[in-house]
Amino acid sequence: MVSVRICPKQNKVVLRDAEWDKKKMIRNIIFDIGNVLTDFRWKGFLQDKGFDEAMIKRIAKASFMSPLWNEVDRGVWDVDKLMQEFVRMDPEIEKELYMAFENIRGMVTKRDYAIPWIQAWKAKGYGVYYLSNFSDKAYTECIDALDFLPYTDGGILSYRERMIKPDEGIYRLLLTRYGLKAEECVFIDDTPQNVEAARALGLSGIVFQTKEQVEEALAELGCA
Repeated sequence: MVSVRICPKQNKVVLRDAEWDKKKMIRNIIFDIGNVLTDFRWKGFLQDKGFDEAMIKRIAKASFMSPLWNEVDRGVWDVDKLMQEFVRMDPEIEKELYMAFENIRGMVTKRDYAIPWIQAWKAKGYGVYYLSNFSDKAYTECIDALDFLPYTDGGILSYRERMIKPDEGIYRLLLTRYGLKAEECVFIDDTPQNVEAARALGLSGIVFQTKEQVEEALAELGCA
């Protein structure tokens, strides 16, 4: 889409496209949490528990890397049901699976820049929100890594809503709950599929690689 504007000093019409407009419209920044505002260090967490590389791969295949992990974040299963399903994936390592998930403190850890980064954007007048696939167990046992939450304007953790990204409904819920307009929001996530789902609904999207890379991408959208 191309529109026009009048350049006051030169008194002439200047073409501009939809991207130029979007640079003027971003008012809200929506962050994913895991591997954006925190570290989701599942491999290091299993190493901390003393598992060797071979066992880490088996545990991961039965849990983190299986479709079952979506149900962890969706919050529809209790812990007993979840563990039964993990064990069903690899019955030979039942003991190790229970050892791994008895307590997951240390699986999600702080990133020191989270609070200052949020504060900096809020000081510039932006709304700051979060939208994350997150389990009840992780919230309870890794709560120390989420000390930035009170500094935001709100957000959604998937387990509370029984929905996960990239389901369309969870994005719509965030927009509706906080009265946000999609075209005024930019969503930042380390998973490309989640970013694409946001873009499909009219949000701007940035795939997180580093904080510095995101800062540059935000600047290109006119956020400064």
